[in-house]
Amino acid sequence: MHKPLIVTMGDPTGVGPEIVVRALGSKELDNFTRPLWVAGDPALLERAAAVCSTPVRIFAKADADLPWELEVDGRRHGLVPLSSLPAGNLRYGQPDLACSQAMVDYITWAADQCLAGRAAGMVTAPISKLALQQSGEIFPGHTELLAARCGVEHVVMMLAGNSLKVCLVTTHCPLHEVPQRLSSDLILRTIRQTASSLQSDFGLARPRLAVLSLNPHAGESGLFGDQESRIIAPAIVQARTEGLEASGPHSADTLFWFAARGDYDAVICMYHDQGLIPLKLLHFEDGVNVTLGLPIIRTSVDHGTAYDLAGTGRANPASLVAAIRMAATMADHRSRPFAPEPASR
Repeated sequence: MHKPLIVTMGDPTGVGPEIVVRALGSKELDNFTRPLWVAGDPALLERAAAVCSTPVRIFAKADADLPWELEVDGRRHGLVPLSSLPAGNLRYGQPDLACSQAMVDYITWAADQCLAGRAAGMVTAPISKLALQQSGEIFPGHTELLAARCGVEHVVMMLAGNSLKVCLVTTHCPLHEVPQRLSSDLILRTIRQTASSLQSDFGLARPRLAVLSLNPHAGESGLFGDQESRIIAPAIVQARTEGLEASGPHSADTLFWFAARGDYDAVICMYHDQGLIPLKLLHFEDGVNVTLGLPIIRTSVDHGTAYDLAGTGRANPASLVAAIRMAATMADHRSRPFAPEPASR
């Protein structure tokens, strides 16, 4: 019997409850065999179902470990009610302190179940970073909170779709801070973690990694900057010395064409928008955010709370469906002896 994946509901006043309900009723999951549990709020899931015109039933079970079930379009899923917020009083896009604490509770409970070995992984709906900090947490987002919960110092943010995977050396910081934050050690750790995760979680025997430059035209022999020769190239040399198939520094304006056609398994990007602009161009609806380097599996949607869509029933669940399917793929690879698939061509 497969261990379940836990889907966290996200911000109660964002699109999280709606995309959870719509994803669980999606035909894309018709043949999905791994159990799904939802960590969230029954009343808000019912409100979301009404908004989305999706048939939902919530009922109690005689099961101490999983006392509730959520039935969506005739398919039953586990439900763990971790909050009981007043659905009728909540306004979309305006999380209060109770909402902020609830979204933290969903995340930490799911992470603890994974760490204890009771769940195969967690899939997260979007949260408000501001609301997270208003709850008293010091972390700017999911990734940092989960890293601390798991006792991990260094993780890598990967955004992934069928055509392209990008991994970020730096993430959420002002652009002018990126050159100061880059170091050969940080780039090397990102390369190592990406290669290791692609092997263990995606079954690639020898991942082909393209490492990008920071400056236009890869610095143009120092004319536009020296980070390529001073910081990035030494990290690539060391990675290759360790047997990793890393190349670069590549100019970002041309590399993505080759990556999207399958010449590379992942692209190591120096900063946030360098990787996310091409990723979202190709995978705006079905991109997945994956945290590499955790002892647990965590995937997520690659979009935010979409307050402008919350309550309309129009939020697209495709990214959440893709995140659920990718988490299951990763769990399948981790649960069996390593039998690598050939690198994509």
